[in-house]
This record gives sequence, structure tokens and C-alpha cells, in this order.
Amino acid sequence: MNRRSFLQTGAKLAGSALFMGLGSSSLLGSSRGIRNASPVEKITLNNGVQMPILGFGTLYLTDDLGVRSVAEAISLGYRLIDTATIYGNEEAVGGGIKQSGIDRSELFVTSKVWVEDTGYENTKRAFQTSLDKLQTDYLDLYLIHRPRGDVNGSWRAMEELYKDGKIKAIGVSNFTAAQINDLIKNFSVKPTVNQIETHAFFQQPGELEFLNRHNIQHEAWSPLAQGRNGYFTNETLAVIGGKYGKSNAQVALRWHYQRGIVAIPRTQQAAHMKENLNIFDFELSEEEMNRIATLDLNKTQFPEWE
Repeated sequence: MNRRSFLQTGAKLAGSALFMGLGSSSLLGSSRGIRNASPVEKITLNNGVQMPILGFGTLYLTDDLGVRSVAEAISLGYRLIDTATIYGNEEAVGGGIKQSGIDRSELFVTSKVWVEDTGYENTKRAFQTSLDKLQTDYLDLYLIHRPRGDVNGSWRAMEELYKDGKIKAIGVSNFTAAQINDLIKNFSVKPTVNQIETHAFFQQPGELEFLNRHNIQHEAWSPLAQGRNGYFTNETLAVIGGKYGKSNAQVALRWHYQRGIVAIPRTQQAAHMKENLNIFDFELSEEEMNRIATLDLNKTQFPEWE
């Protein structure tokens, strides 16, 4: 069963939830439908910049598919768009933004410098290349994609670009607490974001606690684990979702939201884009949050990316 099949059998799952003592009148909330998704809330980064708490990931969305997907996502209400040099789709993302017709100032665009482009001069060049491909003159957020290569040289370049107004916020991706501490000790600008693998099977509670303590925003890449390990058919998520008439994906994204984590799910299907936005009309109980916590396997689901 995929995530669409779940929605088609939602009544059956809801009935099971009621039988198990988990049901309530809030099940009727499903009648609101995905077309009535609430506007995405914003969080405030440690430098005062506001960032949507739910965005659109673009990994694998290249060429015409990327253009169409980004334009569609923006038309449905997404304002945070995440890309990276290594994705090879910055031109497509820029094309989708242009095709959407929305004013650039309404969007929050993120890109990332890849390992081979680390270092002071290399990062300056890579950044300008990203701007050119995205057809913009600034980025809202620029990240060091992985803690490899000349990280210090890259951060120095990014600090300068930030102070020059070319980037509204700078941050990192896939960094450990120790690596972030090194940046905090050696530079004047603290990272605003750390984008790391986070989902129900790899919950990263220690990293979340560290980032919260240092007022650095936790952002989840692959917040739905790309469906790996049976994510979209997981029984725990399904039973909880049955109570609210929600899919596994919606329950998972609501779980991220209630933990204060920015999530950037990626899909090329308009129906899934709408579904992913429709998570603001229900609330998981503390008991349900704790039940999801038991799913943590405390290991990556993407060993090939290590």
C-alpha cells in the first residue's frame, strides 16, 4: 500500500482506531480536504530572519520535471524552496520560480556549496554560479553541504557574503555538534541552521537538544525517509493517522512541526504536495508523540550517503 492507497482506505483505518479506543470526533476533520491547507507558519532564525517551517525539497527534480514541480509547489502555497549545487537542478528551480510568476521577495530560497567547491575563493565562485542559475541576486539561506574540505575557508567567504547582503542567513548541513562548536568558537557569525537527516526512524534527539540550546534551527532532510523501511505503511503512524483522517506522511510531518523542526518533503505529484501542506488542522497528543518516539532506530536510512 502506498500513501495514496492509505487515503482511499482511511475510513477502514479510522474504524480500527475507534475500536482501539483512539477515535474521537476530530476524525470528522478529514472532511475539510487537502484543498483547504492552512498557510505555512514561519519561525525566526537567530539573526532575526523568518523562515517557513514547512518547505519543498527538490532532490532528483531536474530539467522540465523540476521546472514544473517547483512552479506547481509555489502555486499551491510553498514558499521555502530547497536546492543544492550537487542536485544539478538550480537552473530548473530558477525556471520554476520564474514560471510561477510570484515575487521573489515572497520566497525563501536555499542552496548549498558542495565539497569540491569548499574554500574561500571556490565558495565565492560557486555562490555566484548558483545565483546565475537560479536567476536571482541573493539567497535567503546558503549552507555548507557537508563538513568536508576547507570548511573554514568556505565559512569565511559566506560570512563576507552575508555581511554584504548577498545571503540573508548562513548555515550548515550534516554537521555534528562538535563541528558546529568549532565554527562558533572560530568565527563571528553563528550558523542559523543545521540541515540533517531526521525522520521517525532516525529522530536525532541529542542533535535537536544541542541545536535548541544554541538557538540554531534544526531542519530535516528526507523528513519522510523517502518511504524507506515501510514509512508510508507503518502501522503506528497509520493508526494515529486514522484518528484524524490523515496519511502516514501527514502524521510524520505534523510530528516534525510539533518538535519545532523545519521539514522539506520532496514530491513531483501535485496531490502529494497538497497533502503535505495540510498538517495544520490537527494536533498530536503527548501520548501520540511518545508513541512515534518508539519508532526511532537511531541509525541512518541512507548508508550510501555516509
